Amino acid sequence: MSTDPYHAVQQEIQGSLQTASTLRASFLRIRSTAREDSEELTWARNELKATLAALEADLEDLEESVNVVESTGARLFGLEEAEVMERRRYVGHVRREIEDMRAEVEGGRRSRPTSMFGAPSPGIRSPAPENEDSQAEWARQEQEMMMRQQDETIDTIAGTLSTIHEQAGLMGQEIGEHNEMLDDLERGVSNSDAKLTTAMAKMKKFIRQTEETKSGWCIVILIIILMALLLAVILV
Repeated sequence: MSTDPYHAVQQEIQGSLQTASTLRASFLRIRSTAREDSEELTWARNELKATLAALEADLEDLEESVNVVESTGARLFGLEEAEVMERRRYVGHVRREIEDMRAEVEGGRRSRPTSMFGAPSPGIRSPAPENEDSQAEWARQEQEMMMRQQDETIDTIAGTLSTIHEQAGLMGQEIGEHNEMLDDLERGVSNSDAKLTTAMAKMKKFIRQTEETKSGWCIVILIIILMALLLAVILV
């Protein structure tokens, strides 16, 4: 199955869209109080323009991924046609958001303040009912898709934790076996040490007895030699 880059690019776009919305709100606040040629307003305008340019580049990548899925076939990526249509609607939604913010920052028409899902701010004319239904349906499907992704992530994490638990159990079993082997080795060393101590004691006792026996024989031999010498002297 081919790799689907849609979700990775979409996450980047979601983050960039949030940043752009924050910069847009800051730009509108500064514009309402500062002069048109103020440095603060110029900085805010340039920051928002740069963010919109980067966001549009990411959107091109996202649209390209949708085009690849549509040209190759949704089934090849394990997708349904409805989800491909939803991705196309999402691309169109983000593009409208970019166009609205760019038109506003360039000093053109004042577009309605938008959130990530395009909800109008109070006091601004609401879009047509069919657009509201489309936005609500898009938000619902987007939320369901995010929930499915979260469920898949949780399942993956659960599988990883289960594998780690099994490996920890095997390691604990091996450690227990090694501990038993070390205990057996320690007992064997203790027994060998006791036997060696007993053997050394017997050896010392044997050496001492041998030394005592040799001393006794030497004395007896000396006495016999002395007696023989005395007899020789007397007889002479």
